[in-house]
Amino acid sequence: MEQAWLGRDRRPWLHDSAHRAYLADDARRSLDFFDASAGPKGGLVPLDNAGRPLPGGLQELHATTRLVHSYGLGQLAGRPDRAGIVDRGMAALWRGHRDGRHGGYVWALSEGAVAEGAVADGTKLAYGHVFVLLAASTAKLAGHPDADRLLDDIAQVLEDRFWDADAGLFRDEFTRDWQPFSTYRGMNANMHGVEALLAAHEATGDSEYLRRAGGILKFFIAGQAAAHGWRIPEHYDADWRPDPGYEGNPMFRPAGTTPGHSFEMARLLLQYWDLAGRPDPDAPRQARLLVETALSDAWMGQGGLAYTLGADGTVARPDRYWWPVTEAIGALAALIKLDPCPEDEDWYRRLWRFADDALIDHDRGGWFPESGGPVAAGQFQGKPDIYHALQADLFPLAPGLSRLSAALAQTVPLKA
Repeated sequence: MEQAWLGRDRRPWLHDSAHRAYLADDARRSLDFFDASAGPKGGLVPLDNAGRPLPGGLQELHATTRLVHSYGLGQLAGRPDRAGIVDRGMAALWRGHRDGRHGGYVWALSEGAVAEGAVADGTKLAYGHVFVLLAASTAKLAGHPDADRLLDDIAQVLEDRFWDADAGLFRDEFTRDWQPFSTYRGMNANMHGVEALLAAHEATGDSEYLRRAGGILKFFIAGQAAAHGWRIPEHYDADWRPDPGYEGNPMFRPAGTTPGHSFEMARLLLQYWDLAGRPDPDAPRQARLLVETALSDAWMGQGGLAYTLGADGTVARPDRYWWPVTEAIGALAALIKLDPCPEDEDWYRRLWRFADDALIDHDRGGWFPESGGPVAAGQFQGKPDIYHALQADLFPLAPGLSRLSAALAQTVPLKA
């Protein structure tokens, strides 16, 4: 017999009151858990599985920005930011991560401090900078008074330093004083660039953000994915040719392809397509091919999704992390909203059952980063962030494929 939160009948779970209550409750419990990210030195800190600050933990740019974005979404959805996470994160971005001498935003600060002198890693990465754009955009949508200055600053930095106008894509990495130290180009930074550009368009109405997002999606999906069996090559050389032999950081740049990114790109493609007025009738088919291929390749017999694949779709790294599951949930929710079919509903339910059994911390809140709970301490320390899991809770609650922040503000599903 199905648990109550799984739904009382065969209606789509997106429209089932018990499932929607479950999603809202999980979102609240995650926000409650990550309130402890408010560190003693005025910044934000990473947390262990019990919600205690990790000793010596760095305040990394992607973590700072994702917290701002997540708590901004929480505010829009009706849950007050009781710990002041957005205020702390915006201050940390402007007074700590922002490089007053060279411009741009450094990768890491030491132990939750916000002063520029606390820089622990001054590398300038596109991956981190596009998350600054995402944080600024969500902060603007949530009405934060410092959002406009952050949005103006990061938009100029991205334009001047990272944007490859000839390719219509983001370059990846520089030293603190903007010296290029590699010819690496990557899909991951560009994928999150699309996410940020779409958020910036929703926050400002500027059509250039939307145009650039569409160009990036076209390169990686209609171009690369279509030519590679609907799997997206992750790594590229300076001329934007796939580099299948590349292997870098095992978390951010693993070898092979990453099915979790196919789910993200599918959802972002549908968001862009909806925002742009649904111009290309082939976009839903492309999104579905990305999702179906990734599910077929990566679903493990014991549940969960493999982290990386070979170019032919065979499993390379079978680690079962939380974030591919959350992104698959988001992509399937988008497909169900657009054109539901029984297989989508079956996968959506299967993924939530696995998450409930193997990933969600029912005692303290938040999600464990790997299947197996706190004993599976492989790639991660503690609970790395709230961002992926919160979006898996909130995006299915919002009607439509785009303008999800505005939809959450209108429906306030987290209001007590």
